[in-house]
Amino acid sequence: MHLRSMLLAGATALTATGAAAECAFDNDTPVKMLSAGFEAWKSVTDAMAECGNFEAELDQEFRTKQPAAFAADPSLYHLGGVSNGTITPLLNQGTVRPLDALVEEYGQHLKPNQLIRVGGQIMAVGMMVNTQHLMYRKDIFDELGLDVPETYDEVLEAAEVIEEAGVVEYPLGMTMKSGWNMGQDFNNMFIGYGGWFYDDEGMPTVNTEAGVNALETMKALTEYADPEVLVSDSTYVQQQFQQGKIAMANLWASRGGAMDNAEESQVVGDVYAAAAPRAVEGGPPATTLWWDGIVVARNITDAEAEAAFRVAMEGIDTEMVQESNDEAIWLIDGYQPNRLAEGAIATATAQPAPPSYPSTSQMGLMHTALGNELPAFFTGERSAEATLAAVEEAYITAAKEAGLLE
Repeated sequence: MHLRSMLLAGATALTATGAAAECAFDNDTPVKMLSAGFEAWKSVTDAMAECGNFEAELDQEFRTKQPAAFAADPSLYHLGGVSNGTITPLLNQGTVRPLDALVEEYGQHLKPNQLIRVGGQIMAVGMMVNTQHLMYRKDIFDELGLDVPETYDEVLEAAEVIEEAGVVEYPLGMTMKSGWNMGQDFNNMFIGYGGWFYDDEGMPTVNTEAGVNALETMKALTEYADPEVLVSDSTYVQQQFQQGKIAMANLWASRGGAMDNAEESQVVGDVYAAAAPRAVEGGPPATTLWWDGIVVARNITDAEAEAAFRVAMEGIDTEMVQESNDEAIWLIDGYQPNRLAEGAIATATAQPAPPSYPSTSQMGLMHTALGNELPAFFTGERSAEATLAAVEEAYITAAKEAGLLE
């Protein structure tokens, strides 16, 4: 599945008519779901709940809980919210089921770009595309006469001007929480500098000039961010924006709708989005492209799987999108892109375009190694080179244990 094609198709979907006012059937089978906790998933699971007998667990640590939960027999959940970065462990363990028959029976309305195929079988149904892109306070940029940064050098220049002006607490928000978030921020920057994570034999290739450049740029950016950056995840940065504490951040497009939520945001209408900055002139935006969607557990009965799939289809229908248009870059009929989607669209259509996040077992191990070892660089315990050497050593150990390296 090509993420760029998915995003473009989602961005140009026409509004459908005649959407049902509520769930189309009364569900009498208990269905449980585990997913991430951002606003788009809340809207989707709220729509599912209209069918009855449904329980959703929205947890930002879902990616660490899903593998064991789905491996249980019976599975602890019937449905899972996944992305191309989190589905791999479930596929490797064989704990999610092919959906071809269920799609044929209950998913005739789904578009081809929603059908995520692995080995020729439909293994997930995509509902949205996502990427980290530059979100910024247009009112502050206008006030200070700043152009929207197109490179990270320009981000640093703008951050210096904003800091000197003293208009916010911190010029930048950063999703640098130790673990998965830090690993992902490195992934973005590393790719932006032309790096890749492993070679054709699966050996690590991060201890390179691109790796060092990525770390040094990230460190330079932290000088303009909250000192508590090592505990700052996407929710933390979202709230910094909403509370008027920051002027810009490379944040997930799925967080855009929260900026205009008048119940919790002080910056309604002020936050805009642009393409993710490039690490080098002429390079791709320093980010990766993702899809988010739904899987059905294998270790449940066929009757439970049927009920779960039908509930899922009610959660990702046109009615839900029309009520929650601004919370994601939806792949569902009815989506109308707004100003906060422009950054994701500009990112995905850039030339050269950023790659899709690689859904491989090797990448899962690399991401874990990065998240575990990189904090030592930012706390000053290790040099960039020593930190990246530690990442490669941790990856090799894990890859051997997993049978991916001899």
